[in-house]
Amino acid sequence: MIEDRLTKEILNTLLRNGADFSEIFAQRRVFNNLRLEDSKIENSSSGYELGCGLRLWVGDSTFYAYVDSLEKNKLLNAAKVLGSAINGSSSLKVLNLTETKSSYNTNIKKFPGKVHPGSKKNTLEAVDKSSRDFSSTIIQVTSTLSDAEEEIYIANSYGAFSFEKMVKTFLAVNVVARKRKDVRTGYKSLARTSGYEAFDFKNPKSLAREASKIAVNMLGAVNAPVGELPVVLGPAFGGVIFHEACGHGLEADAILKDASVFKDKIGKKIASDVVTAVDDSTLEYHWGSYKFDDEGCPSSKTVLIKDGILQSYIYDLRTSKKLGAKQTGNGRRQSFRHVPVPRMSNTYIESRDEDSGSIIKSINKGIYAREFAGGAVDPATGDFVFGISEGYLIENGKISFPISDATLIGNGPDILKKIEVVASDLDFAPGFCGKSGQSISNEVGQPTIKVSKITVGGTEN
Repeated sequence: MIEDRLTKEILNTLLRNGADFSEIFAQRRVFNNLRLEDSKIENSSSGYELGCGLRLWVGDSTFYAYVDSLEKNKLLNAAKVLGSAINGSSSLKVLNLTETKSSYNTNIKKFPGKVHPGSKKNTLEAVDKSSRDFSSTIIQVTSTLSDAEEEIYIANSYGAFSFEKMVKTFLAVNVVARKRKDVRTGYKSLARTSGYEAFDFKNPKSLAREASKIAVNMLGAVNAPVGELPVVLGPAFGGVIFHEACGHGLEADAILKDASVFKDKIGKKIASDVVTAVDDSTLEYHWGSYKFDDEGCPSSKTVLIKDGILQSYIYDLRTSKKLGAKQTGNGRRQSFRHVPVPRMSNTYIESRDEDSGSIIKSINKGIYAREFAGGAVDPATGDFVFGISEGYLIENGKISFPISDATLIGNGPDILKKIEVVASDLDFAPGFCGKSGQSISNEVGQPTIKVSKITVGGTEN
């Protein structure tokens, strides 16, 4: 994307006034979005982005600029302007660039640009029909299909460069069901770091039925109980609680800011013995996977917690240097317009040997939380409140009535210690994570998990 000679010239221009480090992040991206609502296409858009972010460090300070272009003169001028923010001189100079290698590779079979727009429309129409055919109580279906193809080139003054081509495909279905005055919703999404072969992994009609089933099942839900109860967290999206209430506290910038309860806890027990948690950006075709992070570091699998013992934080380049740790390949950014920060990729709790059915049977009275709605988390403490979008009573070892208006109220580090049983049915759910004004793709995951007790907020009289 940027020739070797120009890359070195830009990096050296950034360095010459006394910077300790310089970096180039160039990006080319083509994307498409299609939305169907009320059985007709409501929005269709496409876009093209091209630009370059320039970064330099001086001591503890970071300076950043970006250009919506890859033209030589514009890049060099931006480098001169950014470099002029500091006043000094440097003996540092980039003489050679070496390509960084990664073991992560994917094989794209159906590039979005080669899929006819009519075929994409047909997919959404099939989703709509499948949802509506599921039940006469379905009154609204909204589905969104988006895809992106991008190229990313990164080089820095340490003499390393990397290049990656990435393809992403995303499908989301939101269904509304109504029975008399009772209105419920169901949501499901499919997202892969791949082309349209993503639909070979899961059929869009199947996704539509899953969303419809949630909405219909929740009709006639009873009031949720209140108080401290045993709670079973369902597989896949149940992992959002770990992600929000614990995962962000393991990101190394929170450690540096004294904004995490996990500071100075490496090597210490922070969870029950059955908990092993991982961040892994090398999972093939997963939504949070990549060949290189957004600083050019190869993707990797990082064990965060092993048998209840904290093993590692989640680092980008800057925090790894400040804390004297090895990079984990988690420096991520939304685009060339943004500075990278430590971010999770695919974060999950590993399976154990327990059968999920036996977990349900072990509970006399409790809650089965299958899917979650919005929530709020204090990353400094791990205190959280999560709404349950699909939840059920557990009575006498069996799943019984659906419950409405239920919330889980607790503390992430405290919940880690109360996990009693972890099942073998590990599954994943894709999503988008917001932090530092940036939104990025990531995945959460876990098997079915039993927590001895969580405070349940509900509507029981």
